[in-house]
Amino acid sequence: MNIIIVGGGKAGLALADQLCAEKHAVTIMDNNEDQLGAAGSFDVQPILGSGSSYRALLDAGVQKADLLIAVTGQDETNLLSCLFARKAGCRQTIARVRNPDYYEEVGFIKEELGLSMVINPEFASAADIARLIQFPSATEIESFAKGRVNLVRFDIPTGSAVDGTMIANLSKTIGADVLVCIVERNNEITIPDGSMVLHSGDNVSLIVKLADAEKVFRGFGVPVRPMKNVLIAGGGKIAYYLAQLLQKTRVHMKILEVDKEICQQLSTWLPEVDVICGDATSKDLLREEGLQEADAFVALTSIDEENVLLALYAHKTSKAKVITKISRIAFEEVIDEMPVGSVVCPRDITTERILSFVRAMENSLGSNVETLYRLMNNRVEALEFVVRESPHIRRLLGIPLMELNLKKNLLICAINRGGTIITPTGRDSLQLGDTVVVVTTHTGLQDLVDILN
Repeated sequence: MNIIIVGGGKAGLALADQLCAEKHAVTIMDNNEDQLGAAGSFDVQPILGSGSSYRALLDAGVQKADLLIAVTGQDETNLLSCLFARKAGCRQTIARVRNPDYYEEVGFIKEELGLSMVINPEFASAADIARLIQFPSATEIESFAKGRVNLVRFDIPTGSAVDGTMIANLSKTIGADVLVCIVERNNEITIPDGSMVLHSGDNVSLIVKLADAEKVFRGFGVPVRPMKNVLIAGGGKIAYYLAQLLQKTRVHMKILEVDKEICQQLSTWLPEVDVICGDATSKDLLREEGLQEADAFVALTSIDEENVLLALYAHKTSKAKVITKISRIAFEEVIDEMPVGSVVCPRDITTERILSFVRAMENSLGSNVETLYRLMNNRVEALEFVVRESPHIRRLLGIPLMELNLKKNLLICAINRGGTIITPTGRDSLQLGDTVVVVTTHTGLQDLVDILN
């Protein structure tokens, strides 16, 4: 497809990298020559110009584009770029909108401007963090089927009752219905079958229903404790959205923010949250505000290095679940080796959501990708497909999964049938209207039939 990206910052470059890897023709447009120069390492066409200029967009070929993605630092520029693109004849438009004032009216804005998609990385990040607080023993959680299905990742602790258990016998051992989708052992990734034996120290990802989560964690010997006190370092947009989401629970929150003006705004917007004006990097302040007693510590300052150091300090001095926001550090493999808890990256969330949409566009007549997550440093993809009527889908329908010639290193993890979640066995089959969750090391699947050899 012919795709124009307006904005050559972190998000724009990350998108260009992934879209080029998936063989799309990509143009990057930015009015900053230095930022545009950074795109030189990708196979893209650079255009110097503003996304808020109709003439510049025409010069970039927007009238022939399949998709325009606007991810500049200004919401107004992103929205205007999308409006101009639609007027010029571009098929689809995506805008990044981060301002809470705009996002509260996102439905109206999307409809009036004819947007195909609106992405708010900060809100999406806050939702991910809120799920991590809901599942305190998990290091990563991905949600499918509108929240009905969760792919939960955690380490099997030493002395676990499942140490030495074959996966086929796991549900009987822990007394709950589970499906193990991914096992990481000694840095090797396996999409397991029932014959694999689990051991303490394995990092596992499994499908868990929210109602069964506590029973599953207890069965694995993972500590389960409710989150009552959450300490948040940094009062930016993610902190605001997170506090809004957690206000619906019984969690007590404190936000530490050094900027007095931001503190005043947060105190007005979030009257039930304790907003403390002070430097979150101060050990004395962290101690005074209860870091040692906190159930969760979330590092959300605007500086990655601060967040990493705060996470390391919290890990060393407290028993809190640690969650760390990383925006721009490119050394993920180094971060993975550090005890910074669960890492949330708004840039990666943006890229995943948009890639999911692009793959669905490419396959508008087939069983589209509804949701896409890239896991284990992009070595694994978890995808959700809708089973729609198409010329080639019939060869998947009504056939027991055990009789399908599936690709190796691929697992069908869950089937959502009219709101009922099925943990599939080899005897289950697919039907029209189902949504299907697939986990695989084969990256780039675009249609459900791609699961076949």
